Amino acid sequence: MEEEIKMYLDDARDTMGKALEHINNTLQRIRAGKAMPNMLDGIKIDYYGVETPISQAASVTSGDARTLVIKPFEKSIMTKIEKAIRDSDLGVNPQNDGEIIRITVPPLTEERRKALVKQVKQEGETGKVSIRNIRKDTNSALKDLQKDGASEDSIKSAEEKVQKLTDEFIAKVEDLLTKKEAELMTV
Repeated sequence: MEEEIKMYLDDARDTMGKALEHINNTLQRIRAGKAMPNMLDGIKIDYYGVETPISQAASVTSGDARTLVIKPFEKSIMTKIEKAIRDSDLGVNPQNDGEIIRITVPPLTEERRKALVKQVKQEGETGKVSIRNIRKDTNSALKDLQKDGASEDSIKSAEEKVQKLTDEFIAKVEDLLTKKEAELMTV
């Protein structure tokens, strides 16, 4: 029984770690007024019949703090990349010179900053809920172990460890949110 309890605790830690990683990746896609190549991570194009991220079909670099430079591996996909960026929710207008595509990232307005902070908080809350759901599922599995004969003390101890894990990961989410909020509000 102790091995099964340890397995559930390890699974909870791994799953919470994956949830934290997902939150971090989601927050990185929210632009902070600076041109960062990972801004385009969620945008895909049709590349030989396969939905492909722009970063796998082109070289994406940051020219300066306000400019992204995209150099497609093949000139034939320039218009596809341009269209995908225009159709995305980034709110930028790509400039195609035949060789490369430039994106000038406009500075964020105060109103847009506040909207992005609200979005960040919403993403953070979603992440916290998923971590709490992992706790709930793990505790439920531990209760089932108790019905199968595990001692009440070992289950109680495991539930306390799950709660500590939950607190630890929620604190990490809060830390990510605080950093992203500060990044967004910095002019």
